[in-house]
Amino acid sequence: MTPPRRALWLINQYPKLSHTFIAREIAAMERLGWQIDRVAIRGTPPDEDHPTLAAEAARTHRVLGQGALRLLADLLAEAVRAPGAAWSAARAAWRMGARSERGRLVHLVYLAEAAHVARRGRATGVRHIHAHFGTNPAAVALLAARLSGLTYSFTAHGPEEFDAPRALSLDDKLSGAAFAVAISHFGASQLRRWAPEARIAVVRCGLDPAAFDEAASQPPDAPVLVCVGRLSEQKGHLVLIEAAARVAARVPGFRLVLVGDGPLRPSIETRIVALGLGATVTLAGWADEAAVRDHVRAARALVLASFAEGLPVVIMEAFALRRPVVTTWVAGIPELVDDTCGWRVAAGDAEALADAMVSAVTAPRDRLLAMGRSGRARVEAMHDGEAEARKLADLIEDATRRANP
Repeated sequence: MTPPRRALWLINQYPKLSHTFIAREIAAMERLGWQIDRVAIRGTPPDEDHPTLAAEAARTHRVLGQGALRLLADLLAEAVRAPGAAWSAARAAWRMGARSERGRLVHLVYLAEAAHVARRGRATGVRHIHAHFGTNPAAVALLAARLSGLTYSFTAHGPEEFDAPRALSLDDKLSGAAFAVAISHFGASQLRRWAPEARIAVVRCGLDPAAFDEAASQPPDAPVLVCVGRLSEQKGHLVLIEAAARVAARVPGFRLVLVGDGPLRPSIETRIVALGLGATVTLAGWADEAAVRDHVRAARALVLASFAEGLPVVIMEAFALRRPVVTTWVAGIPELVDDTCGWRVAAGDAEALADAMVSAVTAPRDRLLAMGRSGRARVEAMHDGEAEARKLADLIEDATRRANP
């Protein structure tokens, strides 16, 4: 009998409203016959404790939830079980800590977390560890692999990994991994800068376009745009507010809805007041997946003013709902968005962004429908969740075969 295919998915915080793409990936892997052990370093943030996450949260094992004494006991047990492997992992943690802004002490904590992950991996019979994000989850995966002898891989989403590759020891993580995944060709090119010999594959974030059919609708006549994303500096919200003021001066009744929350909210609120946009810009706060769809359906287009990205999943979701996008020409975005389905402008150019937003809110409905159809076709061709999961499954199968010929 063929043994069951088991893998451990390692994430920093899970589940989260912003990590639906990970839940979709896991679900697709399970439909392919894999058993996926969901392991999160920490659980759902308190401000995202939403009922829609309850089922996935119940299936997720939390490392820090085990307590410091349990993690320390696991580390000591690993040191006794395999002193050489423990010494190798400790040296790797020390090296990464020396290069990191977080320091060596934090990386020794990662080592204890890794010991728990390694012991869980052996206990559950997983064949491979796959981490999401090349930040601390990839560090813990590297250390857990050193301790357990399992293979590991990670998906780098960007832009964090590309902003601080040396501090994150990206070269060590790539060199030690059986393979690494980028979500775009742009992302793969950035990874290859730091480990040109590493095995790097492009596996895009996937979704099931058919799941969005019920929520699809005709674009409204009202001049409304929606922006979905964390309110942080890299998303360019302050430039977006400047552009919104220009659009409001040219298009009567224009409205912009910002969905999301984050550290930049006070600055955004201040700028909205300073520009007299209280009746124009709405801060809707965090929203679950269903509410995000409602916001996108109620708008003529999605708008993103990002300075840095990986490849935003919300663009894929907007296309699945047959809405065009106004966005910036950064990172992996041009791989998905072309002139048939959106407007692309230089990041930071408020005037160009405003012009594109005016085009979106004044375009004839026929044009919006045609652009929506094009976006839908592109996301179906490039981001099919089942097809992308098969790519990842094949990579893991190959990695485990190579490690155990």
